[in-house]
Amino acid sequence: MVVGETTVMIPTRVLVLGMAHDDGTIAADELYPIAEACGQTPEQVRSCLRRLVAEGLFTRTGTGRRATYLPTEAGRGVLGNALQRTRLAFAQDAAGRGWDRRWHLVGYAVPETRRHGRDALRDLLVAFGGASLQGGLYVSPHPWEDDVRREAKRLNLADHLTLAQTDDLEVGGVRDPRELVAMLWPLEQTAERYTHFNESYGQVLDLLEGLKRDHERIPDTLFLPYALKMAVDYAECSAVDPYLPPELLPRPWPGRAAREILGRSRRLALLLREGGPRPALFGTFDELLETLP
Repeated sequence: MVVGETTVMIPTRVLVLGMAHDDGTIAADELYPIAEACGQTPEQVRSCLRRLVAEGLFTRTGTGRRATYLPTEAGRGVLGNALQRTRLAFAQDAAGRGWDRRWHLVGYAVPETRRHGRDALRDLLVAFGGASLQGGLYVSPHPWEDDVRREAKRLNLADHLTLAQTDDLEVGGVRDPRELVAMLWPLEQTAERYTHFNESYGQVLDLLEGLKRDHERIPDTLFLPYALKMAVDYAECSAVDPYLPPELLPRPWPGRAAREILGRSRRLALLLREGGPRPALFGTFDELLETLP
């Protein structure tokens, strides 16, 4: 086969969220067979679904394997933010640019009595790719104002928000954009993770091309676990990647190569997969790939 047996610990949460449809719904009757093929037990899946409901990200209708999980506003935000970041990354790769030459600033002053909301807002700013300049002040090279306003409103913190833009940012005496980026964001750590991903999966493309030439097919018992494994490994890279515009990054940037490997591997593997309709696992990602050049 293409690769040996996987021993990766696959987070059940990644699998479950990867089964969401484009409207965010998760159907239990689709989820459990996929989970079984990926080595997850029914109890692991049930436990994860209970947590997602308890966290206020989904509501449940029906019971057992006939249940459907509907995203709440917060759940749609979680799913939408991840897809939006992925779309941004691929779009920037294709264009080779993405900066409007302005720095976008967000400041907040939230009282200690609203600490939970303050912490949630801070985590969202980091998830959106922002970097901390000082306590309660974050910066991004992307026009993130609409997203920040929406999330601050959801957290009932809009009255505590300050937004600004500038084309002249100086931090600790540094004003050069590339130097600022290297100072404020963990570029070295991010590059190391992507480089490891590329070294691990670069050969997969050649192997998949070989299977295509030989008219071989991949059963779902192999396709699904390895699709999930690659997604988990890429997510570990993405978790620390602010998806900065190409103009501000070192070149060549290994993140671009990683997305090329991810996208081409997914397309090839889907062509080689045995069976009928396209699998629901990461279906929204596949739809995104179809919109790319």
